[in-house]
Amino acid sequence: MTMKVGTRQVDGVAIVDCSGRITLGEGSVILRDTVRDLLSKGNKKILLNLADVNYIDSSGIGELVSAFTTTKNQGGELKLLKLTKKVNDLLQITKLYTVFDVKDDEAAAVKSFK
Repeated sequence: MTMKVGTRQVDGVAIVDCSGRITLGEGSVILRDTVRDLLSKGNKKILLNLADVNYIDSSGIGELVSAFTTTKNQGGELKLLKLTKKVNDLLQITKLYTVFDVKDDEAAAVKSFK
């Protein structure tokens, strides 16, 4: 199953709805291209909705970190929304949970951007 993304705007925040698997190859490329495209269009507030992501491999984790770093370096913010238990556990194990700003509620997440 490949990864699919849909992008929508809510109060100036670009929300990227991801579904499927973020893995080496197509999944991580789609994520990278989506984030870069948003940044190139001036979107500095990006929220990755991972509610429908059922699997992330090490390459996918690397891509999340890369998206976070790229966004930060361009003066933006990237946050994660609605992690599944699997993804949440993975971020806890890798200690990346402390790096990302993780939210469970979309409305609160949108408001949390400066």
